[in-house]
Amino acid sequence: MRLPLRSPTLLVPFLAVAALSATAAPSCSDVRSLDCVPGPSEQHLIPRDGGHEHGGHNHHAQPLTELKEDELPQPPPSYFWLDIKEPPADEKRYPGLMGLHALCMSLAFFGALPTGIALRSVKHAWHGVTVVLFYTFVVLGLFSSALYRKLTPDLYEGNKHGSQGYFFLACAVALSALDVFSQILRLVTYIRAIRSGEDRFTLKTFWNFVILDRDEHLNGAEAEYTNLVIDEPEELDDAELKVKDVEDESLHVRRARIVEPIRTDIEMHQQDDHDETAQWANDVRRHRRAVSYPHSAASERTLFGAHSPQRSNDSLHEDEPVYPWQGKSKREVLRFVGRAVFAVCERALVFAGFMQVISGVVVYTGACRGSFINACLAHLIKGGIFWCYGLVTFARFLGSFSELGWAWNRAPRHHGKYPTAEFVESLVIFLYGITNTWMERFGAHPGDPYTTKQMQHISIAVMFWFAGLVGMGIESKRIRRWLAAGATSAVPPSSRSQEAVAEPPSYVGSFNPFPALCIGITGAAMSAHFQTYLFQVQIHMVWGYLLSGFAVMRCLTYFFLWLGPPRSILPSRPPTEALASFLLACGGLEFMFSTEDLTIAAMRQGHDDVMMFLNVGVAITCLAFCWTLFIVSFKGWLKSRHQIHMKFHGSA
Repeated sequence: MRLPLRSPTLLVPFLAVAALSATAAPSCSDVRSLDCVPGPSEQHLIPRDGGHEHGGHNHHAQPLTELKEDELPQPPPSYFWLDIKEPPADEKRYPGLMGLHALCMSLAFFGALPTGIALRSVKHAWHGVTVVLFYTFVVLGLFSSALYRKLTPDLYEGNKHGSQGYFFLACAVALSALDVFSQILRLVTYIRAIRSGEDRFTLKTFWNFVILDRDEHLNGAEAEYTNLVIDEPEELDDAELKVKDVEDESLHVRRARIVEPIRTDIEMHQQDDHDETAQWANDVRRHRRAVSYPHSAASERTLFGAHSPQRSNDSLHEDEPVYPWQGKSKREVLRFVGRAVFAVCERALVFAGFMQVISGVVVYTGACRGSFINACLAHLIKGGIFWCYGLVTFARFLGSFSELGWAWNRAPRHHGKYPTAEFVESLVIFLYGITNTWMERFGAHPGDPYTTKQMQHISIAVMFWFAGLVGMGIESKRIRRWLAAGATSAVPPSSRSQEAVAEPPSYVGSFNPFPALCIGITGAAMSAHFQTYLFQVQIHMVWGYLLSGFAVMRCLTYFFLWLGPPRSILPSRPPTEALASFLLACGGLEFMFSTEDLTIAAMRQGHDDVMMFLNVGVAITCLAFCWTLFIVSFKGWLKSRHQIHMKFHGSA
């Protein structure tokens, strides 16, 4: 059938379209005109997520509430699925062997190992028993794992759980070998001392020196960190008995007294009896006031004079070495460094056990495969760091590291000389940021453009990088002196005496908000992170709010301590830090729960419930806090049994 194209009625629409096209299309006679540049074709448009998200959804679109199974890869079979969820009828499974493996390894790394570390800190005789228990549990765990793998086909090819575990066990064996080698050296030294006539053999001396590594000539147990915390002088024992003589005096009388300069033992013995007695009374009063009573203006440390913050540390012996390598020979310094490295590696094995738990769960459930591996590793590593950070913060709240002044207290010795806990936090944040800045491009090909998601994560890493650097700078005493130069330079030279400028009470502690700032902003940003599915968005919001809550609690801690800086050597235990540590640890756990593998698996099984995820995280965090409380309390109980009893009194 032929169309009647010659009809005027049908030609009108075609003429109208042609006219509109002619008027809308600009002339391209000028090739420099922007109107002549062709628009990007659809194939050149870069997705906001770089095409890595399933479905390639627009970020401005609403998150989906139902799974699109046609766009998701089907999960391969896993040990968990075949052992527990849907065990095959024609094949025998052995989940009990895997349960035995998990139980034995947990008892080894989270039971025997930390208990042994606590016993080693006081050089207890039962430390060797915990070492035997550790390797007994490890052997049982390895046997059950080997038997399980022998009876079960390999469902996760190329996993690193086993090789990583053997590496950590090799480190444990190396530490034990060093321990045995050190014991042999002590035995040789003891035998040489007996043969040379310098000492005679007794069973007690052999047990204390060779087996327990104790010095017979020292009273009480050594400090946990050998040569790092110097024992109090014996004169303090008498001072505690005589201090009652000045407690009955009124406060204004004690404040009106002039604080005498701190003198060494040699100077004191050179005086006559009268001067020695007077100096002793002044020293006792100064020691007591530093602990129990507020400081007067005359007793504050100053920026100028012989008792400046660089030299005054509220101790009775100013000329004592602060750090263990001062005034020591190279051999003694190497010995201290070796012991410090040994202690750090031994404690790191506990965190290595946590890494093994995470990798074991991943392998057993069949997660983190294919295209999910990079995002999965990012969630597990970063969430694990926040989790461990929360547990360490809770240990600080309980009193760990109080000998360094990190338990919101004053260090018992050389207060202000040790690196602050905030400096260590800033250093960790700096290292975290400087490494993650480059790791965000893992999986990208050379020449690939930066996606929006990569820019989001890289900018957070850069924030950690430079905020950590600022935090370390604030904690630097040298930089603080530079920052104070504007005020001190305005003081007339004639007024620059010993008491020209007094430090404010806030100088006693460290109030550095940058570690909390980094974590809080990270939580706020990640709570708004785009996700394909609504359930994933909700889980990200949960752990984002938890991390932001940590920042708020830490800032409240600083606020209250700013109003009343710590005056005692005892841990102050601010309640805001208990909440902060819990929010941080639970937020890190929810961070790990938000992996794409786990959230999609929960949606497939009908377990996509935010309350369930939050409650499970809270329960596991409470369990971990109970474990932390037990370990710290057990260590404190051991130390209290191996030191001279000390009475506490109220300071209100």
